[in-house]
Amino acid sequence: MELNFLYALQEWHTPILDKIMIFITTLGNGGIFWICLGLALAVIPKTRKCGICMLLSMALTFILGNLVIKNIVARPRPFTIATEIALKIPQPGEYSFPSGHTMNSFTAAATVFLFYKKPGIAAFVLAALIAFSRMYLFVHYPTDILAGMVLGIVDALLIFRLTSKRGCVKLNSNK
Repeated sequence: MELNFLYALQEWHTPILDKIMIFITTLGNGGIFWICLGLALAVIPKTRKCGICMLLSMALTFILGNLVIKNIVARPRPFTIATEIALKIPQPGEYSFPSGHTMNSFTAAATVFLFYKKPGIAAFVLAALIAFSRMYLFVHYPTDILAGMVLGIVDALLIFRLTSKRGCVKLNSNK
């Protein structure tokens, strides 16, 4: 069923949309965009708490998602099963489940949202586009994306709550 969904997405491909999706997916490579955002927020006194929470959440997500879950589940990527699909990006090397791009994006977006609602909504839109691009480009199944979304949001909430209880973040600091 998941492969059928990915095959259906292949019908949407156009040269322009391919370039847009490749650009969007590149924003999620290695979580660099989100790490840079977290570092930028962490150095500005007014946004420091958000930046620190984002970086801590992303570290937790990396450990749980990339180092633990991916290696336990060891799910092959869709392009290794459906070899007739030509990839438009270099082959990712890690396992498929959960999506690292999605985990990082939703961890960061959820953290921003917990502190700043309007910028958080924009971050969620970007996170959703990055997640969609991974399916469009045939490197992740829908359940990889769903698991990455859930894990990312849960990790962000966990770190936010833990730091709030320790006095690092005030729960009413939402704007």
